[in-house]
Amino acid sequence: MSAQKRTTSGVLGGFLAFVGMSVAAGVLVTAAVTPAIAVSGMAATSGINMFENLPSYLEIDELAQKTNVFAVQNDGNPYLLASFFDQDREEVSWDDISQYAKDAAVAGEDPRYYEHGGIDVQGTARAMISTYVLGGATQGGSSITQQYVKNVLVQKAEAAAKTEEEMQAAYAEATDPTPDRKLKEMRLAIGVEKKYSKDDILKGYLNIAGFGGRVYGIQSAAQYYFGGTSAKDLTLTQAAALLAIVNNPEKFRLDKPDSESNGANTVVDGEVVPYAATKERRDYILDSMLQYKKITQEEHDAAIKEPIAPSIKEPSTGCATAGGAGFFCDYVYWTIANNSAFGETEEARLKLLKQGGLDIYTTLDLDLQAAAEQAINETVPRSDPSMDIGASAVSVQPGTGRVLAMAQNKAYSNDPEVLAADPQSSAVNFNTDFDYGGSSGFQPGSTYKIFTLGEWIKEGHSLNEYVNAYRRSDWGTFNDSCNGPISVPGWSPVNDEGGNGGTWTALYNTQNSENTGFVAMAKQLDLCGIRQTAESFGVHRADGDELQQGPASILGTNEIAPVTMAEAFAGVAASGTVCKPIVIDKVVLQDGTALTPPSADCAQSVDPKVTAAMAYAMQRVMTGGTGSSSNSRTYPQVPMIGKTGTTDDAEATWMSGASTKVATTVGVYNASGHVNLRQTYFNGTQAAVIRHQIWPRIMSVANAKYGGDAFPDADPSSLKTVVATVPDVRGKSISEAEQLIESAGFGFADGGVQDSELPAGQVTGTNPTGSAPRGSLVTAYTSNGSMVLMPNVVGLSEADAKGQLKGSFSVKTADVAVTDPKQVGLVQSSDPGAGAGVKPGSQVTITIGKLKSDKPGKG
Repeated sequence: MSAQKRTTSGVLGGFLAFVGMSVAAGVLVTAAVTPAIAVSGMAATSGINMFENLPSYLEIDELAQKTNVFAVQNDGNPYLLASFFDQDREEVSWDDISQYAKDAAVAGEDPRYYEHGGIDVQGTARAMISTYVLGGATQGGSSITQQYVKNVLVQKAEAAAKTEEEMQAAYAEATDPTPDRKLKEMRLAIGVEKKYSKDDILKGYLNIAGFGGRVYGIQSAAQYYFGGTSAKDLTLTQAAALLAIVNNPEKFRLDKPDSESNGANTVVDGEVVPYAATKERRDYILDSMLQYKKITQEEHDAAIKEPIAPSIKEPSTGCATAGGAGFFCDYVYWTIANNSAFGETEEARLKLLKQGGLDIYTTLDLDLQAAAEQAINETVPRSDPSMDIGASAVSVQPGTGRVLAMAQNKAYSNDPEVLAADPQSSAVNFNTDFDYGGSSGFQPGSTYKIFTLGEWIKEGHSLNEYVNAYRRSDWGTFNDSCNGPISVPGWSPVNDEGGNGGTWTALYNTQNSENTGFVAMAKQLDLCGIRQTAESFGVHRADGDELQQGPASILGTNEIAPVTMAEAFAGVAASGTVCKPIVIDKVVLQDGTALTPPSADCAQSVDPKVTAAMAYAMQRVMTGGTGSSSNSRTYPQVPMIGKTGTTDDAEATWMSGASTKVATTVGVYNASGHVNLRQTYFNGTQAAVIRHQIWPRIMSVANAKYGGDAFPDADPSSLKTVVATVPDVRGKSISEAEQLIESAGFGFADGGVQDSELPAGQVTGTNPTGSAPRGSLVTAYTSNGSMVLMPNVVGLSEADAKGQLKGSFSVKTADVAVTDPKQVGLVQSSDPGAGAGVKPGSQVTITIGKLKSDKPGKG
């Protein structure tokens, strides 16, 4: 409202406010006229007592600065992945600010800055008259020191706010142009001038000032508005244009060329002048710089002619700017949000992330990351009309838990509009737990079998021990020491290659990923023990629930994050040293001190003898088993362990493996829905085998960069063939025989009936007999009762023998020479012999003694 239109009461009220503020401020202004008096305190008169209750000391906190997230390059230099900020600010030192910018600030905002003690009397008086007497728009007049104080108070108020509404209210309160606030600001300005030098205050002002939008501080303004230029290298025209912005940050900002408030479409001498309002303010600053002899006439005239020509460089904000490493960046974000090392509450942690000015150095290996991204991008589409296709890869360093690479077949974005419009984008990290920005996990299939293998060794079994891996419709009861025995009637898993199974060793089962073999192994183990072995490798469900431990779980039905499986394989590769996955190596605070990042908590969680035997078997997977397709494509060759996995109906396919230096888990799967990957093709390649194209490309880079050592030799006890005595079950029922044979540690098979003299249904014998490798198959046969025992007729006369055999057998006789006359005519032997089972009516032969002649034969 103009002064001419003000009412009498309005004028009178404004005048009284002016008088009141003048009386109140008079002494402060007087004290500020002579800095020496203000600093020495000699100006303390009775008139100043009215201000004793006003605060005179301003606690200046660290500025809210953006946090930078880096990967370290091979040459040791940091590579910026992303930044997080509420205010885009990077604080710089006095020497890192262009002299043009310093002079432009003083000339444009406070020409008498180096002469007053914190308050510019002329500017303050002018502003008071305009605001409180004439009733015009609120005028400037605040010194640079006052503006600095106001900005510090605004930052304090906003830092205390918890919501956007609270922040807006805090800003409004901290900038409300009331006499009370202005007096407090003036009082604090004098206090600041007592404590800090003019150069320090000016530096602080240039670092804290707003430059429009979320851009704060001269360094970020230079980089944003002028294509990455540093504050130190600002030219005269650039510096003047930037300092024009601080006078009215939203009006004069340079990233809104079409803003009407900035004079859009202003025509001068027939030409459109871009940023006309800002140029007017810039030229005023240039005029002032000339007036106060900060620049020459030539510099001034040349600068005036230059148009304002910004080159906007969008600041790196959030993980979307990290490119293919966006999901790794997101894992860093959630690591900070979830970990008490960064604050007591999630709110405090995210505030530190966005305002704390941290330098975060991550574990990311740019070479492995590039290999993972390229391998996935070239083999798996980001989206497909036939299914919700997902693919992921994650690499972990054994013995440290450092995550070296993390990629998936999506572009990272957490922008709801982008996600709604673009099926190739996602905010869900397929590699991580739900609480870390991930999904609820995926079934790992047969890669989970390594935990049954570990428990097998742990409970004292050998890799060369056999199990009865024949398929059956009812596997009976499984032992579970935690929840009690469990049976699943009708559960009859099949092997991936088909067939009905066989008698196989644990080594064979592992190498060929035989489902029935692992079920047979689990039958001899404790299901609770298998779960606990998985947990000892750091395995847990991605959704936070407890691991399931029923019989089906041994084939990989728990939903687990891929990074967790990579961690487990790294534990095998590190001889039982298991580490939590970590993504941060170092955190540097604003003051240069370090903040301790979350620990991997590495511990010897598994007996090295167990992991050595596991590695022995898992190496055979790679050299002659289901992992050989990946191993044969990996170069250079180093010793590697691995395990494949395919879930029911081939809805997810996995390849997990490791050298002693790097562990990698790769998956191609249904991100949602149910599509068989063996019936799905991308670019002519079956989707189910793409894992064997991605994994070797990553591990080839890993092997070339990190190498790989030989795995420890397996302990002989885990390789021995254990021989046990086969029970004598002749005459037992078939059920009794089965119980005795299985109790002795053998697999049992019913060989069916055979001819025998034993009563029908009794066991006639086994194959093998005596002793056999423990766990091997023992087949038992039962009698059909079709045979009778051959009586003992040796020593009887021929007549008596025939009489005893007559009616049951057909008898045939043969002579045999004897020397004892008493044996003449007596039976010497029978065929079959006494006690043998013979079918009734069968022919038997008896030999009759005949005296041998002593006469020599004829030549």
